[in-house]
Amino acid sequence: MSLPRILSAIVAIVLALGMILLGGWYFTFCFGLIVYLGLQEYFELVRAKGILPAGKTTIVVSLILLVTANLAPNLVDAVMPVAGTFICFYLLFQPKLATIADISSSILGLFYGGYLPSYWVRLRNIDMLETSNLPLGGYFPEFPISIQALPQGLTVTLLAFACIWAADIGAYIFGKMFGRTRLTDISPKKTVEGAVFGVLGSIAVATIGSWFLGWAGAPLSGMALGLLIGIASLLGDLTESMMKRDAGVKDSGQLIPGHGGILDRTDSYVFIAPLVYYFITLLLPLLPA
Repeated sequence: MSLPRILSAIVAIVLALGMILLGGWYFTFCFGLIVYLGLQEYFELVRAKGILPAGKTTIVVSLILLVTANLAPNLVDAVMPVAGTFICFYLLFQPKLATIADISSSILGLFYGGYLPSYWVRLRNIDMLETSNLPLGGYFPEFPISIQALPQGLTVTLLAFACIWAADIGAYIFGKMFGRTRLTDISPKKTVEGAVFGVLGSIAVATIGSWFLGWAGAPLSGMALGLLIGIASLLGDLTESMMKRDAGVKDSGQLIPGHGGILDRTDSYVFIAPLVYYFITLLLPLLPA
């Protein structure tokens, strides 16, 4: 790995840990910036295909979804169809007649870049009202730190990020060392061996995490979550690779030295938050202690 790639990864991890720790509006603002930059790159890919989406409108309503997720999480699912309707309404009154591709790419941008990321805000905000001790809904742990005393939203979000990092590192290192079988033509550098080790890395981290956090059904509950995250991380990566391949570009952007664009670094996160959120809020409470 090149020095710029390593340094960029270190800076990204430090910033990610900081925004996860603080939570509240701090987390929402930082995630909103990521969503804004990511959607900018997504719409550049779309425009490379000659499609004219409602880019600015979609970005605005996507950011509104994030704000809603922080203020009233239960309303996000209601705001989503209203936001989609507003996008279609906007495209109806453009000077140039909108095409199916214009509409569908805009709605996909809303879903991919706004609705799905809003689950990260909802996930981090679990128990926020009970644990906030900073302005703007933020949180900072009191010393001495006890894992069991930390907010569930904080620990689960940290665990999810750690699983994603383990999956990415495992797939990269073991894919380089042992990769022989191409996984798919969508991303020629990805191998079956790398994918398997990536998923195993996610399972290992989630299993250890479930034991430390005292989850019901541990370690099996941790193994199940790690499997979900490992597979969803891989699918998110391949989905973005498919979009880049269709647009005829190698990277979604050049914002991060050694890594490409925001989408190139966050593609693994897109599909994971809803799975983790519903795993924690719906499935985990049903498991026997």
